[in-house]
Order: sequence, then C-alpha cells, then structure tokens
Amino acid sequence: MKAIVVQKYGGSSVADAGRLEQVAARIAATLQSGKRVVVVISAMGDTTDELLSLARQVTPAPPRRELDMLLTAGERVSMALLSMALQKRGVPAISFTGSQSGIITNDSHAGARIVEVRPFRIQDELERGKVVIVAGYQGVSYKREVTTLGRGGSDTTAVALAAALGAEWCEICSDVDGVYSADPRLVDSPPLLPEVTHDEMLTFAEAGAKVLHSAAIEYARSAGITLWARATSSAPEGPGGQGDGTMVRVDAPNEPRKVAGVASREVFLLRLPPVEGHEAVGDLVTALREFGLDSRWLAWPGSGEAWTAIAPVEGLCDASVIGDRLAESFPGVRVEEGLGAVSIVGTGLDSDQTVLSEALDACELAGESPRHIERTSLRLTFVVSVSASADLVRALHDKLLG
Repeated sequence: MKAIVVQKYGGSSVADAGRLEQVAARIAATLQSGKRVVVVISAMGDTTDELLSLARQVTPAPPRRELDMLLTAGERVSMALLSMALQKRGVPAISFTGSQSGIITNDSHAGARIVEVRPFRIQDELERGKVVIVAGYQGVSYKREVTTLGRGGSDTTAVALAAALGAEWCEICSDVDGVYSADPRLVDSPPLLPEVTHDEMLTFAEAGAKVLHSAAIEYARSAGITLWARATSSAPEGPGGQGDGTMVRVDAPNEPRKVAGVASREVFLLRLPPVEGHEAVGDLVTALREFGLDSRWLAWPGSGEAWTAIAPVEGLCDASVIGDRLAESFPGVRVEEGLGAVSIVGTGLDSDQTVLSEALDACELAGESPRHIERTSLRLTFVVSVSASADLVRALHDKLLG
C-alpha cells in the first residue's frame, strides 16, 4: 500500500491565486511520486488578521465562540480554492473542514486542544485515490461547537493527522527553507541545520524561533512523528533525499554538538517574593499557567529566595495586569518590562562551564550585563534590555558558532 504523506502549507504559500497554483503543482508532483497525500492549509495571506480586525471594528471584545465561527472561514476559502486548482489539473481532490476531518477538541474557544482524531472520511477518500485537503487551525468540540487551535494551530492539525493516519512523515512548508542556527535577519548567513531533535526544536520555538509551532512539536515528539521544515518552492522529495530543509526527529543528529543555535524573544520579568511549601509553590505555578506562562520559564530558587518568571510578551495580557492580579495572592510582585531573552540552544548546557564562560565573554563584548540568567539542560538564557538583544544574538553566535 502506498505511504501517506501529510503536507502543511502556510498562509504566505497560498497568499494569492498564483501561489495556490504553485502549491497545486507541488502536490501533484508528490502524488505522481507514488505517495498518498493529505494537505493541511492555512488561510490565505493575512486573512485571519483581517477577519480579526473586522471583528474588533464591530466590538472591542468579540465573544470567543463567534470569533471562532468567523476566523475558521479563512481556511475554508483556501481549502476549496486549492481543491479547485488540483481538479483543474486532472488531480482528484476533496476538501474537508476540521470537523469533517474528525478533529475532536475540548470545549475551549480560541485555543482548543485536540483530544482525538477520527480520520475515517479522510481514509475513505485516500482509498479512492484523492488528495484530501483539510482546513488547518480548527476542529469541533465534543459539544459539536466549532473551535480554533490558537495561532500556529495549522501545524498542530498536520501533526495530529500524520499521527492518526500513520503517515511516513509530516512536511511543514512555508516561505522559510528550514531551521537556521540563528535568525537570518539578525545574523549574516547562519548555517541551515539539516537535522535537529524534537527537544532541540521545541526549545528553539519556546526561545523565539518561529519556524514551527511549539504545540505541534510537542505533539510530534509524543507521537514519534518525523517533521520536515521546508520551503514551498523546494522539490517534493522525502527525508533522506537530496532536497533542502530541516528534519526534526527523535534521534540525535549524526554528529554530536554542544550548541545548536541562538534565538531571542521579547519578554518581561516577574520578580516574586519567597514562596515556601509545596502547596504554596503549586498555587504559584497554577496562577502563572492561568496567564499562559509555562513553568519551564520559572526559575526554581533555593529555600527562602525570591522567584523569577520569564514571560513572553506576545499572546499575553498586559504585563502590569498580570502583576496586579498575581499581587492579590503573592504580595510584593514586581514587573520589569522592555526586556529580551536571548537563549543558547543545545545539550548539556546546565553543566557545561565552558559554554557559560564563553557566553559571558560575549555578553561583555556586547556591553551587556544580564538582568537574569537561567540554565536548563537544553537552554542557557540571558535576559537583557530588548534594545540590546539583537547585538547579543550576534555576539553569542559569533563566539559559539562563528
């Protein structure tokens, strides 16, 4: 039986009719290579942002249920147009919404979690020789409500379908041709990483790299799915072929490395007073999660010492609002804004003194004294002023990977 391949195309890849035609040609070539193809597609270009702007012109606080009904329309437009483009080429194709595809979520709106995938209709159409096109970013709750998976949710849709269908691999196609050791907009000609592990890629995503969505990487890691981050313009070859791109896999790269790359994101710091006892610590972690803060970015101090949480700016409430609400349960909370977290991504970084020493030298060369330093096995993070973060990315990359 022919292997199944899942391909996901981002909004920039299908921004207009011409690009939709290019995607259709690429899908047709994959089908001709002997694969069965499932395509997950995002809304065209800036459609989601435009719909969100329209909603906010009607009301400054759109109801989440109605927002989901509105925003999922973008993917329905692109999936139908792509199906038309394929059928015009003589390629049998059919488009499905998230609910028609059997993507079942919890009952949260504007950030639902996939709980089950029932891909029976997809499997039936694949058996009939069709390319199946699925609207990304959406599903249906067990209450039969339309839900969305949050920004970047199309990646998660693709990985969930790859797992449910037993796909050979899941290809994430965009205008970026893979994972680099640093953002090419900040560092001149950083090397493309041909392979990274799921853990490394998840750390890159959490540290600010935007190639793949963190929820999708976690899903792929738990399901053992190989991801392939590639440019839409690349040839449709499978992992192990001669194409470009980055494979994200369970196994470590063939050549061991201490440092894979450097990433950055804008953050603010929450300085919290000493919290003692398991129950109080649990209350703190719970309170942070209510604001979308991952406990992996919470520094765990010694007894009687203050706590520090690194909070990414994007996607969160206003920093002062979070500080005020936390202060109701944890008096003495301080918020420090206008900061950037610059992270070295690698392995064994919590115990490697050489990397730490070289990184501190790079900080000195960049003229920055870190406000906060955090170390885990996979990440060494320096918090500096946001205006200095780009310079520090370049300095660390030159020092450790130049």
